[in-house]
Amino acid sequence: MDKFLLQQQVLERLAEDLLHVEQAARAAHETATHEENIAENKYDTLGLEAAYLATGQARRAEAIRQAMAAWRQFRPGVYDAAKGIQLGALVCLVDADNRQQHLFLGPDGGSMTLMSDAQTVQVLSTDAPLAQAMLGKCEGDEVLIQVAGIRRQFEVLWVQ
Repeated sequence: MDKFLLQQQVLERLAEDLLHVEQAARAAHETATHEENIAENKYDTLGLEAAYLATGQARRAEAIRQAMAAWRQFRPGVYDAAKGIQLGALVCLVDADNRQQHLFLGPDGGSMTLMSDAQTVQVLSTDAPLAQAMLGKCEGDEVLIQVAGIRRQFEVLWVQ
């Protein structure tokens, strides 16, 4: 799996998300400012609700722009066994049932599932609980997390 291609997929997905959010923000703004939606009484709140929605969509668009900037500047390095798993690592975990999962640790705002070489790759920020549990681990190490009161155990199969 190529980390650069994964990074490009993240950027493409973020760009798509930004386009959709910007379109939604414009539609909400148009609804909020349309002359037919001027409140006639205190219970007529369509314009106000649309204004709140437009504000939220604008904030979401800005968050996506910031995530895109972080992902553009991101340079995943080569795995260093002396440091263990760090930001930029591509990791394969295996559970007790021998199910594998591929994870790519990246900057905030990129949490998503991608396909690479016919494999599903989960993109995580280092703030995610599983990413936190993996930081500093090496191939062969055990990773433990608690999810909804259930203890999950994995082994680090490989790291790139």
